[in-house]
Amino acid sequence: MLFAKTDDGVDLCYETTGSGTPIIFVHEFAGHKESWEPQVRHFARHYQVITYNARGYPPSSVPPDVSSYSQNRAAADILAVLDHLKIKKAHVVGLSMGGFATLHFGLLYPERALSLCVAGCGYGAELEIRDQFRKEAEASADMLLKEGMKAFVDKYAYGPTRLSFERADPNGFAEFKEQFYGHSALGSANTQLGVQRERPSLYTLTERLQKLTVPTLILNGDEDWPCLRPGIMLKETIPSAALSIMPNCGHTLNIEDPVNFNRIVGDFINQASSGRWPMRDPRAMVKSITGMKT
Repeated sequence: MLFAKTDDGVDLCYETTGSGTPIIFVHEFAGHKESWEPQVRHFARHYQVITYNARGYPPSSVPPDVSSYSQNRAAADILAVLDHLKIKKAHVVGLSMGGFATLHFGLLYPERALSLCVAGCGYGAELEIRDQFRKEAEASADMLLKEGMKAFVDKYAYGPTRLSFERADPNGFAEFKEQFYGHSALGSANTQLGVQRERPSLYTLTERLQKLTVPTLILNGDEDWPCLRPGIMLKETIPSAALSIMPNCGHTLNIEDPVNFNRIVGDFINQASSGRWPMRDPRAMVKSITGMKT
């Protein structure tokens, strides 16, 4: 196994496959580096593909204190892996929790990103449901610590935005659950409390997002309702952002529909790499609907 050490002494287990321009994939809360296998097999034909387990996800270290987990730390862990591999710049692709980490990586370290693919990003972002999301994160952590991974997974995996995955690919969904069972209850609970519960709302970051010029793709499934309105907000706010919606697809985009996911992300990376990724025309960023004065 290969490990990169962070500046606070956490070991992050990573894998690298293929050669060429680097792409680093950042997994969701219910995932791990193996969740990106359909992407590794596809993109490693032409790129250096890096996957890693976040802190709290064995065989990466599981810090026992919640204080070791945060949104900024999640972004810094991406940097730690790149620094360990002596990679100056990479395309960064993240899903859900990993999508938030990818977006914050772009805000904190824009000079290290060739592009940002922010997929399934938006859970708990809307200010009117923020308290509810924080309470659900606390309930998740409590269940993890009291009842363990299996009981938690048997409930969490059937959340409303994952049902389309079970419908589309029952065998894939069963494999997803089986791998999820193997996570650390402590690491998952600390992630819920330190990262999920405490991350800032996207709607409080608009001034910073307006200054982001790294080529950015916002990618959501149309069955992933907690991400739809935040996705539109990100498209409206980030001047270098495009928005893509995958039809009849829920939260676990990359394994629910890997063919379409790989096609969309591949086309985006190709265009971003060409140096022709467009910035939004300032003339389009006005309050008028048709452009007519009233």
